[in-house]
Amino acid sequence: MERVFKYNPKGVCAREMLFVIDNDIIKKVEIVGGCSGNSQGISKLCMDRNINDVIDSLRNIKCGNKNTSCPDQLAIALEQYKLSK
Repeated sequence: MERVFKYNPKGVCAREMLFVIDNDIIKKVEIVGGCSGNSQGISKLCMDRNINDVIDSLRNIKCGNKNTSCPDQLAIALEQYKLSK
């Protein structure tokens, strides 16, 4: 069953992350705000992948001197999605 999930990232330029999951497979990711090219690239790389694989790939990536990044925040969002199921 397809579910839409919304997440408001913390500590990054992006303001909102929306994604659609179907049976633990990411069908769509939209990142609002932040670096347009990076957001589009991350979104495309996540499509049709299992959420656990994406979490493992993106978790703990840092952006400059920040303790997090948009990829890390997406991993956190996906973890929260899993907890909400």
